Amino acid sequence: MKILVIGSGGREHALVWKISQSSKADKIYCIPGNAGIAKTAECISLDNNPQNLLDFAISKKIDLTVVGPEVPLSEGIVDLFNSKNIKIFGPTKELAKLESSKVFTKEIAKKCGVPTADFRIFSNAAEAKEFIKEKGAPIVVKADGLAAGKGSIVAKTVDEAFRAVDKIIVEKIFGKAGEKIVIEDCLIGEEASILAVCDGKIAVPLASTQDHKRAYDGDRGPNTGGMGAYSPTPCVSKKILDKTTQKIINPVIHYLSESGKIFKGILYAGIMIVKDEPYLIEFNVRFGDPETQVILPRLDTDIVDVILASIDGTLNKIKMKWKEEHCMTVVVASGGYPGDYEKGKVITGLNKIDLMKDVFVFHAGTKQQNAEIVTNGGRVLNVTALGNTLKEAAEKCYKTIEEIKFDKMFFRKDIGYCVLKNQNQKQYK
Repeated sequence: MKILVIGSGGREHALVWKISQSSKADKIYCIPGNAGIAKTAECISLDNNPQNLLDFAISKKIDLTVVGPEVPLSEGIVDLFNSKNIKIFGPTKELAKLESSKVFTKEIAKKCGVPTADFRIFSNAAEAKEFIKEKGAPIVVKADGLAAGKGSIVAKTVDEAFRAVDKIIVEKIFGKAGEKIVIEDCLIGEEASILAVCDGKIAVPLASTQDHKRAYDGDRGPNTGGMGAYSPTPCVSKKILDKTTQKIINPVIHYLSESGKIFKGILYAGIMIVKDEPYLIEFNVRFGDPETQVILPRLDTDIVDVILASIDGTLNKIKMKWKEEHCMTVVVASGGYPGDYEKGKVITGLNKIDLMKDVFVFHAGTKQQNAEIVTNGGRVLNVTALGNTLKEAAEKCYKTIEEIKFDKMFFRKDIGYCVLKNQNQKQYK
């Protein structure tokens, strides 16, 4: 099969890496890709609007397209490819609103009886502030639309919530994504990510993961797209996984199906576990980043088979197998991220890592510049490792990071700390 992967980050590198292990993958293209992906797939520099991607797929006779990021999905790439009978993995534009609109998700959750925080929707700053004043803090303010993982603000004080409202509605820091906001109760508990592959009829959960969204150690600093993750996470017991599937994911899949709307692809539930009960924080409609980087190394089933079963509606015939090992990924980022940062910093040390056992470096923001690999984004590399324990995986990750150098690089030194503190794992120094 000729397979096209769309995207340029660590998630897409992990997808290309896993797809390349399939006996069905004869040729892999990636648009636009990055310096790491280019070692496995043919990277194509192309304006990735849906029509251009469709034209490319037709010209190269692509058999299967896998969409990494949320934007092409929200723009209707699946509808376009489906109109030409070209296999593509992901939901339609209408159902991609489960990620591209927090308002849409909250309203669906309410209709389906999905457990989630109480909420109100606003488009007027003064009315939003009046509500916040009545409710008090802590409270969560969310931009309705896509904001690259930075549109959810947990305000610890009323003044902080007011500032969030002003930034989103008045200053329009997220543009049209902030024309409406969701204000909801702040749930206190353990956060986790449950990704399920869906074929419109059933949903099969993947291995549990826990992401670390804050920029700095101790979960301090601004939200990011994710600074690291690990799998499995002890906070997601089989009981929690079953409850999440039965109370959050299945009701939505079945409601949509009964409405004549067939959800195919990944439905990713960000949950908060409060007193042994999962509550929906948000949905995403694609593989997570960096969650994918710790899920796929543990997957012991051909990913192309899984993707094709989702598209063809035959997931009931797939048995998912998982490695027993633990997996961790640590994001190595550009100084200044998630704010302003510089690009073009030369990265050294990567050649020393290629022969390490059970260690993978998934490139996120890199590009080839002459004979060198340089930084080209905020999140630059995902240093990933498998281990018999999470402690072993962590030690491999941080030992590997010691080999990597570029100007102003930084990374969190405490990924998985909530588990590792119980395994006598010292924080990386």
